[in-house]
Amino acid sequence: QVQLVESGGGLVQPGGSLNLSCAVSGSIFRIDTMAWYRQAPGKHRELVAALTSGGATPVYENFVEGRFTISGDNAKNTVSLQMTNLNPEDTAVYYCAVRSRGWGDYDYWGQGTQVTVSS
Repeated sequence: QVQLVESGGGLVQPGGSLNLSCAVSGSIFRIDTMAWYRQAPGKHRELVAALTSGGATPVYENFVEGRFTISGDNAKNTVSLQMTNLNPEDTAVYYCAVRSRGWGDYDYWGQGTQVTVSS
């Protein structure tokens, strides 16, 4: 059974920073893509950033605007999201996800970690 466990969420003031981490455990044959999604109250879940194992340039959604950095460790099956200059619009539950292929739906999801940006 594959499990993804996120950590690092919390309450931060506008302009602050947070580092999210996700650890993948269990029997998974291959991880091609690791990603972070988020879902704000009343909104659909949206992609934040994605990283492939092949070393391609990470993909970021436009709203990131250079504030976030995704990184991964293939040997340890972990993926992180460093977030800086956070604003209230970044408030959401953040999920990590992985898939074995380079396209299509993600195979496994974490339970999510809450990020709240508020003064």
